[in-house]
Amino acid sequence: MDLTQALNISASGMDAQTQRLRVIAENLANEDSTGSTPNATPYRRKMVEFENVLDQTTGTSSVRVKQVVQDQAPFPQKYDPSSPAANAQGYVSTPNVNSFVEMMDMREAERSYSANLNVMQASRSMLSRVIDLLK
Repeated sequence: MDLTQALNISASGMDAQTQRLRVIAENLANEDSTGSTPNATPYRRKMVEFENVLDQTTGTSSVRVKQVVQDQAPFPQKYDPSSPAANAQGYVSTPNVNSFVEMMDMREAERSYSANLNVMQASRSMLSRVIDLLK
């Protein structure tokens, strides 16, 4: 495998994880976003789906974000009759975002990003050594 291919593969992985981190940040920012009227739909958690992409010219596979989908898990109900979003029984639908799950996803994305960065740095170092040998 060519070292530039390794750099391209790592860059695609880093790009995919960056998009994943953006979605996680959006989920955490909207963790408490409920509707403003009774029976209004609160914020729905988003998730990133990845797919492998084969480069026909080089025969290498890389990753990219296929799509961002909404989590169809039910909304938790919280009893708060004073809220403007409360239904007739006094319950408010809250977002289906779990901060613990989001933090674990963030750690996984961070580690994946870091692994790709390490591959990039090693490839760059090898390219530098080859250039030094050619001098």
